[in-house]
Amino acid sequence: MTSTGLERLPSTFTYAQALDAGLSHHRLYSLRDTGALHQVGRGLYRKADAELTDLDLLEVAKRAPEATICLLSALVRHDLTDAIPARHDIALPRDKWHPRVSGVIQWHSFEAATFDVGRTTVPIDDTTTIGLYSAPRTIVDTYRLRNTAGSDVANEALRRWLHGGGQPAQLIAVARAFPRAMPALLHALEVLL
Repeated sequence: MTSTGLERLPSTFTYAQALDAGLSHHRLYSLRDTGALHQVGRGLYRKADAELTDLDLLEVAKRAPEATICLLSALVRHDLTDAIPARHDIALPRDKWHPRVSGVIQWHSFEAATFDVGRTTVPIDDTTTIGLYSAPRTIVDTYRLRNTAGSDVANEALRRWLHGGGQPAQLIAVARAFPRAMPALLHALEVLL
């Protein structure tokens, strides 16, 4: 690429970052129209030669830094289900606004007081991460929200996690933050152990 200011930008950047790097409005759209850039979402761009990534999750992470992959989408990430979700399950704290994004997202609002329990981050690209709930937190959430996730999904995830070496004590430690999930989880553990 020629010296256009584009080389000073990360793989994914906003319209404002492009202007700050010296790209004009017209040059930015010209780069997009020629295929040097891809428009990920409104005001969000990605270099065409950047490493492949999930653009829906990238847009979510840029629009909502606290966004966290949860429920079925997290089970897939932890290889605890064979299901193929039709959309990404993403959680935000209950008091946070759910941004408008171009991807197919199922937003979930979780209590702010317990939002960070079991939350880690995973990279999406060279400069962007998104939250991901740990396997124990995700299993507890599937029991806690089994009307949404389904009891069969919760039981299968628990079974796979235990067969993979997961320890019941880890689940119980997480479940203490979610008392309503405890009876169903303890019953499932009794059946499976």
